[in-house]
Amino acid sequence: MTIDKIITSFLELENKGILNLDSNIHKIRTEALKNFEKLGFPNKKDEEWKYTSLKSILKEDYSLFSSMENTLGFKDVKKHFINEIDTYKIVFVDGVFSSFLSDTTHEGIDICLMSSALKKTKYKILVDHYFNTITNKKNNFTLLNTAFARQGTYIHIRKNKFIEKPIQIIYFSTKTEKPLLLQPRNLIIVDENSQVSIIEKHKSLGNHTVLTNSVTEIFANKRTVINYYKIQNDNQNSSLLDQTYIQQKDNSVVNMNTYSFGGKLTRNDLEFHQNGEHIESNLNGITIANNKQHVDNHTLVMHNQPNCESNELYKGIYADASTGVFNGKVIVNKIAQKTNAFQQNNNILLGEKATINSKPQLEIFADDVKCSHGCTIGQLDNMALFYMQQRGIPKKEAKGLLLYAFGNDVVEKIKIPELKSRITKLIAQKLNVKLGF
Repeated sequence: MTIDKIITSFLELENKGILNLDSNIHKIRTEALKNFEKLGFPNKKDEEWKYTSLKSILKEDYSLFSSMENTLGFKDVKKHFINEIDTYKIVFVDGVFSSFLSDTTHEGIDICLMSSALKKTKYKILVDHYFNTITNKKNNFTLLNTAFARQGTYIHIRKNKFIEKPIQIIYFSTKTEKPLLLQPRNLIIVDENSQVSIIEKHKSLGNHTVLTNSVTEIFANKRTVINYYKIQNDNQNSSLLDQTYIQQKDNSVVNMNTYSFGGKLTRNDLEFHQNGEHIESNLNGITIANNKQHVDNHTLVMHNQPNCESNELYKGIYADASTGVFNGKVIVNKIAQKTNAFQQNNNILLGEKATINSKPQLEIFADDVKCSHGCTIGQLDNMALFYMQQRGIPKKEAKGLLLYAFGNDVVEKIKIPELKSRITKLIAQKLNVKLGF
């Protein structure tokens, strides 16, 4: 994939009128493409990409849009939904919205397609106000997504709404002749005194090559609660570049949970901007990687106002020749007195060739704060393993139980019982053990 091909594709689609949905959005697209052309693709000389090489995924000649329209029946994808509970659903197949598989609404809340929201004035005004306002304008892949994104999810939770039904956002990719580049764009706005839970998943239905470059903007207004769950469990030919930007206002709580179990290369860029007082930001993640998988978690928490709190807990289990990266940064600005910030990254290496590059960071410009960070890298406790075997637990199951216990405090933060059960089963599958609970 070359920059020349990207520019040519943009001009081609622009001439066909495919990208020109709205003059304001089109202006943002054009500016983003110009900035991306200047920056190009990142490489290992860039500090933020020092431990993650993109050569293996950028060598592919991706198609920017699927050349054929593929449809899926519910029976084909049923197992990928959380069907034990009633949910709203936004489903995309090869980057195209599937109305058949989706369950949207405009009754008191708006859960629909981004392109549909742009066509109606009452939604478009809100989109223009929020769209692309908190993204990192120097993030290469955010710029690329901004230039090309056609479809994605638009969610607007209005004032004083407690949404009992979780929202599932699922992206399916089917067997395609050429490697496919998908670029979904999501905009989520939660108004004052409202609460919502969202589950996001990317899934390839086959062993074809697909690269997903996803961008999500989340706006948590005053006194809101957002529980967000990202489930990343794809095949070995799929890669995911995920960028999520969150802006919080006074007394809001956002819980961001990331579960990375599958995929060739996974990169999570997560940015929190605390633009109010008495805000709580919780970032939790667990990674289980094997073979030659590469998982990179980059986080940034910007404490911009006083009396706020952030808690960050990431745990990683790396086997075989897998590689992990954790680069977490907390910035406490001068005005942000009385900040309470905690950051922890714990890792277990199960193979001699497994590696983890961990870099927790604190930048503190205020003097009345309570901030701490830490990192551990080790192996399983052989004494604990021996103790369990002495009590009749086979070594394989004992090892699995110890590893599950290592990551359990992240799993326990899941507030949806049915989702917690699903994640527990995924962990058991990844560890290749049967857990009797």
